[in-house]
Amino acid sequence: MSKSERAPTQCPVARTVERVGDGWTFLILRDANQGLTRFDQFEKSLGVAPNILTKRLAALVENGLLEKRAYSTRPPRYEYVLTDLGRDFGGVLTAMLAFGNRHFAVEGIAGQLVDRETGKPAEPILVDRVSGKPITPEHFTYAAGPAAGPEVLERVAFMAAR
Repeated sequence: MSKSERAPTQCPVARTVERVGDGWTFLILRDANQGLTRFDQFEKSLGVAPNILTKRLAALVENGLLEKRAYSTRPPRYEYVLTDLGRDFGGVLTAMLAFGNRHFAVEGIAGQLVDRETGKPAEPILVDRVSGKPITPEHFTYAAGPAAGPEVLERVAFMAAR
């Protein structure tokens, strides 16, 4: 079943993956969150084929994570600027950076977040904004939300039965 034939889902992870679940897309968003905006900048940074980059940028614009803005009329040139939605995805990228450094940087840390004032490396964690607790299985669990349909209710029931 292709992406376009797949039945709609209520799963927030699946909904996000449908929009940004391609490796190139994650890397474009990484670069955009680090300040890149122009096609040639993305192309140079990623080493991606122009046709692939064109498709991924168009999809990010269509899905509301980037906005395409003209910066030159002769010749026509565009930049790709993060929207609020795209900036909000920065938290996902931060979590991925921390996970990658923690588990896959066998040669050592090549890139990291540092405190602007002290220069000390950050240790990102997910924290609940309301309680301040770290998001861990000890403190939180997956539950159905107010708009949950049969798919989500079945998943929650399955997990509860385990």
